[in-house]
Amino acid sequence: MTLAASFEFFPPKTVAGESGLQHAVDVLAPLRPRFVSVTCGAGGGAGESARGRTAATATRIAQESGLPVAAHLTCAGAPQEEIDDTARAYWRAGIRHIVALRGDPPSGIGARYQAYPGGYAYGLDLVAGLRRLHDFEISVSAYPEGHPDAPNPAFEIDYLKRKLDAGAARAITQFFFETDFFLRFRDRCSKAGIDCELVAGILPIGNFAQAMRFAALCGTLVPDWLGAQFEGLDEDPETRRMVAATVAVEQCRRLEAEGVGSFHFYTLNRPELTRAVCHMLGVRPNPQRSAA
Repeated sequence: MTLAASFEFFPPKTVAGESGLQHAVDVLAPLRPRFVSVTCGAGGGAGESARGRTAATATRIAQESGLPVAAHLTCAGAPQEEIDDTARAYWRAGIRHIVALRGDPPSGIGARYQAYPGGYAYGLDLVAGLRRLHDFEISVSAYPEGHPDAPNPAFEIDYLKRKLDAGAARAITQFFFETDFFLRFRDRCSKAGIDCELVAGILPIGNFAQAMRFAALCGTLVPDWLGAQFEGLDEDPETRRMVAATVAVEQCRRLEAEGVGSFHFYTLNRPELTRAVCHMLGVRPNPQRSAA
């Protein structure tokens, strides 16, 4: 099986961040990813400034690297007209792939998502709206361990099916560490008649404490066995990187053995670990192209 890899970047806010992003693109572009996505950053993309950073970053990567770019677009914090204008700007810039998302609630303990007045209420509405504007390629999200706001697993599967029926081409999952969660979720999708591509979201763990924080925010289980792998390595970055790469490769290889061929790597704009994982999975630069 030939694996398909895609990478996620986030829009930087500082000069140092700009340099780090450029480095990440330069390191990973030779792997010929299927696409690279540009997330909305913290806060779920709410606000004009967040959408502007995403748009600027996505457009620059597309123009300067020639990589296929998928821009994240959320419903949060704007009326429908503004979201539509952003989508039209992507189309004019040559970006044809949108990752359509609901968006996160405002930050803060106990905060809950509320639809913006006059805006798209949820991801399903955004998918339908994008379909009315242009013939975008649309990816949506999926949650092997359940979305925090989903009342039950059956509702979640049904809602994913509705997004796909509305025009989405594939679903990219939230990252997970227990592979069985993904496999059981895939089985439930299949039983519900969902036959689209289900792309496995992979988070190589460069910083275990940071990964724990991310997992807590999105409801991802961090199993005890995973914590044990990183125990005692706070002051040993070299061994930590080796362990992180091994964990991610083993996860991907088990998924591959189960017939999964598409992986979306959450790079956090730090590319070396993702490059190492891809190398061990056989996703490597084309020597002939490099020499040309």
